[in-house]
Amino acid sequence: MKIHGLQKMTLLDFPGRVACTVFLGGCDFRCPFCHNYELIDGTAQPIMDEDELLAFLRKRTGLLDGVAFTGGEPCLHADLPELLGRIRALGFAAKLDTNGFHPDLLRQILAEGLVDYVAMDVKNSPAKYAATCGLPSLDLTPIRESIALLKSSGADYEFRTTVVAELHQAEDFEEIGQMIRGARRYFLQRFTDRDSVPFEGFHAPAKEDMLRYAEIARRYVADTSLRGVD
Repeated sequence: MKIHGLQKMTLLDFPGRVACTVFLGGCDFRCPFCHNYELIDGTAQPIMDEDELLAFLRKRTGLLDGVAFTGGEPCLHADLPELLGRIRALGFAAKLDTNGFHPDLLRQILAEGLVDYVAMDVKNSPAKYAATCGLPSLDLTPIRESIALLKSSGADYEFRTTVVAELHQAEDFEEIGQMIRGARRYFLQRFTDRDSVPFEGFHAPAKEDMLRYAEIARRYVADTSLRGVD
């Protein structure tokens, strides 16, 4: 497996862990507000292979205790479970970020106990899901299946939505709340613009809107919190 990026230490990406973040290339979505679009359009070239990653981790034993996989979409890679197993054999905890569109691989990873934490993006309400993903249409069956998998798995997890002023309104969080009702925890992440975002014209929601959306979501997920809001 090719590794397209490596943040050597983070205290933010893996709750409760001092971790590194591994970036994998490729994604089946084309979200127009994506912060890592260079991993999707092929701009970011591989920087190492998995053996080099494992060598890096061996040198960080005692300094790091977790590895977070993000992308792109890590579950596009069929050999991800094998790499996760090798990382756990070194004594590291593992976290997976996913768009939820690959429930079969997610099921395997959960069943084999290969991750300690999963963060799944829930992009928007069903009617807006495809557009928010930058696609003309999208079958939400895999998304709903992954939501159900995480809720029933016993694994530690979160659902999260990156909230964009131009894409999200209050009624969307009623529908998202119904999709993930009874989940362990839910985060609303405030969009921030960066040079790597592929399209212009997107803005962060106002703080009062973020607070209002969170109150709506708490009707369905009691543990709902905000990220990126002072």
